[in-house]
Amino acid sequence: MRRLPDGGEVRAARGAGTVAAARAGLTARGVIYLLVGVLALRVALTGGGEQADRGGAVEELADKPLGGVLVWAVGIGLVGMALWRLSEAVFGAAGPDGGKARERLFSAVRFVFYCVVAGTVLAFAAGERESGAGSTDEQSRDVTTRLLGWPGGQWLVAAAGVAVAVTGVWIVVRAAMRSYREDLKPAGMSPAVRRAVDVLGVGGGCSRGIVFAAVGGFAVQAAVAYDPARAKGLDDTLRAFAGTPAGPWLLAVVAVGLGMFGLFSFAMARWRAL
Repeated sequence: MRRLPDGGEVRAARGAGTVAAARAGLTARGVIYLLVGVLALRVALTGGGEQADRGGAVEELADKPLGGVLVWAVGIGLVGMALWRLSEAVFGAAGPDGGKARERLFSAVRFVFYCVVAGTVLAFAAGERESGAGSTDEQSRDVTTRLLGWPGGQWLVAAAGVAVAVTGVWIVVRAAMRSYREDLKPAGMSPAVRRAVDVLGVGGGCSRGIVFAAVGGFAVQAAVAYDPARAKGLDDTLRAFAGTPAGPWLLAVVAVGLGMFGLFSFAMARWRAL
C-alpha cells in the first residue's frame, strides 16, 4: 500500500472499489447537471415547460434510446457516489485535511444527500415514475410545510435556508479560487486540458453556487413569511432568474454554467486524485 507523509498506510477508503465508486458517481453527477443545463437553456430560449431539475433530467434520459438502461446506470453511479462519501466520513478523505472532523461531517451530509438522490432515480428506473421524477419544487414545498408545523419550525426552515445559502456562497468562493486544483492529478493533464478544466470548474462552480444561494434565500423568505409556497426547488429557482430585469438571458447564462459543471464533473471523474 502507499504511505502517507507521516508514514501511515493509506486507508481502505483509497481502495480500488471506492475509487471506482467515486468515478462512477462523479460521472453520474455530470450527466444530471449536463441535462439540467440543457433543459434550463431550453426554458430560457423558448419559454418551454420542461421541468429543469433532477426529475426532468431523469425523464429526458429515459426518453432516449436505451433510456431505461441509462437511468439504471445513473442511479447505480449515484449509489457509488454515496458509498464514496460514506467511506470519507468513516475513514477520512484524501489529502492532508481529510481526516479532520469538519471534513468527515461534510462527507456524512453528502452521503445522506446522495442516498436520497440515488433512491429517487432508482425508484424511477424500477417503474415508480412519480418517485424518481418528482418535482423538486413540490418536494421543497412539502418539506417546508411539514417543518413549519413543528414547534420552532420557522427557525428550522430559516436556519436550513441560511445553511444552503452560505453553502452556495462557499461553492462560489472555492470555484473562483480554483480550490478544486488540490484534488486533481496535474501530471496526467496537458496544459490545454488544464486550461479547459479551469474554465469549466470556475464557470460551472460559480453557477452551481449561485443556484444554491438562491434556493437558500427562497427558503428564508418562506420562513419569514410563514408561507411554504415561497420555497422553491431547482426548477422554480431557475425560472426565477428569467423573471429578473436581466430576463431570460440571465437564466441562459446560469444554464450554460450548470452544463459546464456537468462537463467539469466528467473531468473530475477522469483526473481527480482518489
